[in-house]
Amino acid sequence: MVRGPILCALLILLWPSLVGAQWTNRYPKIQGYSHHVYLEGYELPLFTVGPIDAAVHGDQVAFASQGWLWILGDEARSARRLTRTAGIDSRPAWSPDGASLAFVRDDTRETAIVQIDVATGEERVLVEETGIDLDPAYAPDGRSLYYASAVAGDLDLWRLDLASGESERVTTEAGLERRPIPHPDGDRLVYLSKSRGGGDQVRVRRLSTGDERVIFRGSILSQLQPALSPDGRTIALNVPDQRGGWELRTVDLAQPGLTILLTSGRGLPLTPTWSGDGRWVYFSEADPEERMQLMRVPAVGGVTERVPVDVWDWGEETGRLRIRTRVDGFQVPARLTVLDGRGHPAVPAGAKPFFDGQNGRVFFYGDGFVEVELPVGEAMIDAARGLTTPMVTASASIEAGRVTEVDLELTAVWSAEGEGWMSGDHHFHLNYGGSYQLDRADLVLFARSEDLDVATPLLANLHNRFEQQELWGEDRLGPLPWIQFGQEVRSHFLGHVSLLDTRDLFWPWIWGPGYQVYGTDDRPNAEALDHARTQGGMNTYVHPVGNAEPFATDPPAGIPVAFIADAVQGHVDGLEVACLWSNEQGTMELWYRLLNVGVPIAPTAGTDVMTDLYRTMAVGATRVYVQTGGSRAFSDYMDALRAGRSFVTTGPLLDFRVEGVGPGGEVANSGGAEWTLDLHTAVSTDRVEVVVNGRVVWSDDAPVGPGSRAYSGAVDLPPGGWIAARATGPATTSWPAMSTDAFAHTAPVWIGSVGSTEDGARRAAAQDLLRGLVGARQRLEDGYAGIEIPVLQRHFDRARSVLEEWAR
Repeated sequence: MVRGPILCALLILLWPSLVGAQWTNRYPKIQGYSHHVYLEGYELPLFTVGPIDAAVHGDQVAFASQGWLWILGDEARSARRLTRTAGIDSRPAWSPDGASLAFVRDDTRETAIVQIDVATGEERVLVEETGIDLDPAYAPDGRSLYYASAVAGDLDLWRLDLASGESERVTTEAGLERRPIPHPDGDRLVYLSKSRGGGDQVRVRRLSTGDERVIFRGSILSQLQPALSPDGRTIALNVPDQRGGWELRTVDLAQPGLTILLTSGRGLPLTPTWSGDGRWVYFSEADPEERMQLMRVPAVGGVTERVPVDVWDWGEETGRLRIRTRVDGFQVPARLTVLDGRGHPAVPAGAKPFFDGQNGRVFFYGDGFVEVELPVGEAMIDAARGLTTPMVTASASIEAGRVTEVDLELTAVWSAEGEGWMSGDHHFHLNYGGSYQLDRADLVLFARSEDLDVATPLLANLHNRFEQQELWGEDRLGPLPWIQFGQEVRSHFLGHVSLLDTRDLFWPWIWGPGYQVYGTDDRPNAEALDHARTQGGMNTYVHPVGNAEPFATDPPAGIPVAFIADAVQGHVDGLEVACLWSNEQGTMELWYRLLNVGVPIAPTAGTDVMTDLYRTMAVGATRVYVQTGGSRAFSDYMDALRAGRSFVTTGPLLDFRVEGVGPGGEVANSGGAEWTLDLHTAVSTDRVEVVVNGRVVWSDDAPVGPGSRAYSGAVDLPPGGWIAARATGPATTSWPAMSTDAFAHTAPVWIGSVGSTEDGARRAAAQDLLRGLVGARQRLEDGYAGIEIPVLQRHFDRARSVLEEWAR
């Protein structure tokens, strides 16, 4: 059963699944699960400031906080720390006799299940497979342990015989099964099931026969965690309400169906559990400063009360670390990682923790001055700010009862503001099924710490829930950073689009095959795209291409069904050329073909991170820089973004000019033209290239590490088309970047006029796009099989006529 030490994962310098141009997974891949960002974000344990994952035995409450386990005596209000390794510990479960706790230990690559003796602190590894292991729960007789493991490919439930060390598989269905809760009768098992055809479910299984019943179901119940009462009759669960919040409810195990409300409001109760006498349901919930608080409510409903922790007993001496971050001598917000002498991460009270799944770092944001409590010993501090400052590292010696101060001076490789540029992240989600409920004020600190000027969080559906609508119009267009809420419209089948700078939301948010109510809607994406334009806004196709060579197959693969039809008819303003969850190389190849047929689509960029998750990367880790000429008017910024006076990047910074003209401009097609390229980078970059109509006409090496370099040259221009510059880097990056590789690309400088073309490049591109459109039309007919869609068919027919003309 045991297959080698979990710490060996730390020695893997490059996890195979991370090689490529987009982030896929940090932890071992789960079979059949395409979006690991959700699996890791929703299903894996949290690192929190304050109690999470409470487990009650008698008058003792075990919980996780700051990545360690603690035990709270109910009367004393004093929490005693139980674990103290470099690993991040969570999800404790009491043995029936109260002598031990089983829990999950996370080393940022793998998870294992460990048992600790509560009295002595002696640890024993119980489960350490190659794959994700989660959610231990002791059987009522204490002889076995149930848990979830992906050792067989996807997450299944297993039972471990504690005497022999042998495990047997309990569930075998495809999907995710986790959170096993043994029934007191010893023959039933309540558990959480996800990714089945019926959506997310709470199920009960009779172990002797394998028979199962569904107790509760819903769609994308991201934070759902069932808890079984001590008498085995009632399940408490946290579920979303109809107003965008979450609430606690109970359901009868014998007569499932209607649920009974325990708590209501716009809160977000997490990880419910029962007291041993069945009188209380405990849960955790973040306060306005994003600190988790331990709460409880009577099992019959009533007034919710906080369970205070007045004393935190570390079990060893501690001191305080005071950190100041500066740029050019001025105190500035920054992104920080702090590790104690054992390598365990530390986060100050009042800071929301994040986990960078590319580099494996727990990080937080400080406003320029933060203070952290740490065990005595050496501490390591790393700091960065946006993409322009190389990471700064410092060490400090923590002394008992004293404050140690560290000043970190960050030095930018380039002043974007000084050169008239502003940066923006135009695709991310402030709240999207995570464990916090963030607001605009939280985002201001995140953006300032990442030196991000413009942030446009997108409202989006969680399946059939259209949450966060109360944020619409909560814009901040005064002092930087500017924040303006946009909308992501998700006709999953046709492709996702974003709408920026609009007054009204577009309805419906969802439609097409696979959706209820709107599943037969005969509606092109162009309708949503034109909605943005008629309101003076901008539209963009987001995370468009998932593979590096979409045109290498016939028909071309990985392109949104409706994109080519929409783009060649002039409905599309922008294309998200850089995004953490799509492939920059493949998107670039699609974009080149549109430029070559004379469609002036502007490049945009967005992280597509969900900032309310713990396991999520930084806002602005992928961004666009827009040349506003020094203007600080939001309308001027949006005009420049739409006009393509920009470059997109996951790290390198490009200032490219042809005959003194920057991206989005026009140069005469007079034959020879001189160009200049200034490259600034805080991360390793391999190559810089100049591209004309999709063909590399010049290339050179780039700085291996942080620095700047100026290039120049001359090129013979064709009669029409475009010229641009790009930079690429190694397969892995490090802070301040969080993408899998370094990538930057300028918008085109147009030859002669915007939308000009060169005959040969236009014909070749049109032929490729026509192949793509034919394949997309077949996918359209297959997806809407048996449904009349004359509007969509005419839309595709018109696009085909356009491409056939260009391909001649």
